[in-house]
Amino acid sequence: MTSLAIRPLHDDDPPVIAAAFEELGWPKPESQYRRYLEEQAAGTRDVLVATVDGAYVGYVTVRWTSPYFGNIPEIQDFNVLPKARRQGIGSALMDAAEAMVAERFAVVGIGVGLYPDYGQAQRMYVRRGYLPDGRGLIYDGRQVPPMEMIRNDDDATLMFTKQLR
Repeated sequence: MTSLAIRPLHDDDPPVIAAAFEELGWPKPESQYRRYLEEQAAGTRDVLVATVDGAYVGYVTVRWTSPYFGNIPEIQDFNVLPKARRQGIGSALMDAAEAMVAERFAVVGIGVGLYPDYGQAQRMYVRRGYLPDGRGLIYDGRQVPPMEMIRNDDDATLMFTKQLR
C-alpha cells in the first residue's frame, strides 16, 4: 500500500462504490450512496471513504442520531473490499470515525452481525475496546426476548459501545 487517504464521500463516488460491491455480488445499490450524500449534506450522517492511490477500497459511516442508541452516535455500514483487508485500512477508517465522534460525544455505538462473515469485525471491535451494551440479541433494531426464534441474517446483531473520552 503506497498512499492511503481517508476523505468524505464525494458526488462522483456512488457509482464507483456500487460497482465495486456489484462485482462482489453484494447488493449495495448506487441509490444507497446517493442517500448517504443527502444525509451527509443534511448533517445527519458522515461518510468516510478510503482510497489507496486514488482507488476506492472501503468506507464507514457515522449516523449522528442512532435509531437504536438514541443520543449516542452509531458507526454503521463499515466495509473494506476483501482484496484490501488486513492492510490497516479498516483500522484507519475506524480511527477516523472515532476521532470525528470524539470531537462532539464521549461515547460511540456500533452493531455487529452474528454469523461467521462478521468474525473479523467482532474481534476487531473487542480489540478496539468496544463492550456489549448488555441488552442481548437485537433483531431489526429490537431486543429479542428469551426463547424467541429469529433468522440469523444481517438484521441479527449484538450492539456495543465504546467510551472515547
